[in-house]
Amino acid sequence: MQKAGKHWSQQELILAFNLYCRLPFGQYHRHNERVIELAHILGRSPSAVALKLCNFVRFDPHHKRRGVSGMRHGSSLDQKVWNEFNQNWEELAYESQIAIAQLKGVKPCDLVKSEDQVPEAKEREAVIRVRLTQKLFREMILSSYRTRCAVCSLPEESLLIAGHIIPWSVKPSLRMNPRNGICMCALHDKAFDRGLITLADDYKVIVSETIRRLYSEASIQRGFHPYEGSKIQLPDRFVPDKRFMQFHRDKIFLG
Repeated sequence: MQKAGKHWSQQELILAFNLYCRLPFGQYHRHNERVIELAHILGRSPSAVALKLCNFVRFDPHHKRRGVSGMRHGSSLDQKVWNEFNQNWEELAYESQIAIAQLKGVKPCDLVKSEDQVPEAKEREAVIRVRLTQKLFREMILSSYRTRCAVCSLPEESLLIAGHIIPWSVKPSLRMNPRNGICMCALHDKAFDRGLITLADDYKVIVSETIRRLYSEASIQRGFHPYEGSKIQLPDRFVPDKRFMQFHRDKIFLG
C-alpha cells in the first residue's frame, strides 16, 4: 500500500487517463473492477485511483458546460497529461497501451484479440500499434455513448461501430481523436460513411435524397424515417467536433 500523499508520476497519470477514457461516465468509483485492477497495478488504493479519475472530469469542456466540476484537488500534472492527450491522441494512446502491457507483464500483442492475426515480418510493430490504438479508440467511443447507437439507440455491442466523422484515410492525424468518433450500429455507420446521412450543427440527423426517395420501401423507412430530424444521443464525453461534422456535410454527404 502506498504512503498517504504519494505524488503521482506522469506515467501513472497517463494510465489513469487511459482508464478515464475507457470507463463509462459515472463508473469512476472505488468498487469498479477496472479501478481496482489499475489500483493493484499501481500499488495504490482504489479510492485514490477513483479520485484521480474524477479529477480529470474538471478539465472536460463538455462537463464544464453542464456544470459538472469533478474533484477540485488535482495537480498541474493532471492538466498537463490532459493537454498532451488532447494535442496528440495518437502517440499518447499508444504510449498508454504499451505502459499497461508493461505493468501487467505481458507483450503488447497480448492486449490484442487472440483471433487477430499479427504478422511476423517487419510490419508486425506497425500492425500492433494500429490495433492497440484502435482497440482503445473503440473502447473510448462505445463507453462514451453508453454502448448504444447514437442514431437508433441499438444496444448490442457486437453490432456497434466506433466510426470516424472525417475518415482517417483522409486525415490520419484525427484517427485517434475521440471528438472525431461516433458510435453507430452497422446500418447507420455504413450510411454515414457513404454520405447517405449526416449531422447538422445541432446534432440532428439529416437524410439524403437518395434515402428519402426509397421511403416507399418498408425496410428503408423503418431504418431511417423515424430518425430524420431527430437529435442523436450525445455522448457523456468527447462530443463530436462541429468542424468535423461540417467537413462531413461538405465533402462526404450526398445531399
